[in-house]
Amino acid sequence: MAIPYPHFIASEKAAPPSSSLAAVATSPAILTQDDLKKIAAYKAVESVQSGMVLGLGTGSTARHAVARIGELLSQGKLTNIIGIPTSKVTHDQALAAGIPLSDLDSHPVVDLAIDGADEVDPYLNLVKGRGGSLLREKMVEGACKRFVVIVDDSKLVTHLGGSGLAMPVEIVPFCWKFTASRLQKMFEDSGCVAKLRTLGGIDEPFVTDNGNYVVDLYFKSSFGDLKVASDGILRLPGVVEHGMFLDMATTVIVAGELGVSVKNK
Repeated sequence: MAIPYPHFIASEKAAPPSSSLAAVATSPAILTQDDLKKIAAYKAVESVQSGMVLGLGTGSTARHAVARIGELLSQGKLTNIIGIPTSKVTHDQALAAGIPLSDLDSHPVVDLAIDGADEVDPYLNLVKGRGGSLLREKMVEGACKRFVVIVDDSKLVTHLGGSGLAMPVEIVPFCWKFTASRLQKMFEDSGCVAKLRTLGGIDEPFVTDNGNYVVDLYFKSSFGDLKVASDGILRLPGVVEHGMFLDMATTVIVAGELGVSVKNK
């Protein structure tokens, strides 16, 4: 079902709006956060062309893109698409939607990846992984020619960690308390608190698709140079990957109450 939407706001490097997203609503509509996610996802899917190898993201925004790709395939508007999912959840959704799937072993170069983000800074650096799929997302999205990020405007921050919400780090289960303590100490000047992610309502660790744990870092202030922080985290024994996606996004599509904007690198 079509979602009425105010208008399209073009950035300096933005592509022209599609007629469906640029249409002016005939009557005022209150859009939910999920409506905004869907609008951004549909805009991103306009970049998909037949014959592409696609990175299929994970999360509440990316699932709209996966559903839309499946819909266009079923209608014959897209053909010869190969999807590489970034999680078991996305794998199952894509199969149900009729999207042929493969992996990076068979397709080491990905034409386009579409995924959401938890935070986006003014330089298009991202925090991802609050859904727990950061390792596979980074592997797939690091192999793509274009990485299109789809968000609603609540995800925009002045600096990474600025939302006060989690910046995830995937770690091995062995001596996880030791690793979490070292992560917290590394960023103590930023008021960092490190917490093991657990399953909702119970005291059991959340386990990733890769059999690892996730430690969520919460910051009271900026943790400084992102690349220095990235390198420091990855040097810690026991760390598998972190949720900072630096210099990876080529395009960010932002849906807000005033319209859709496209930010390009």
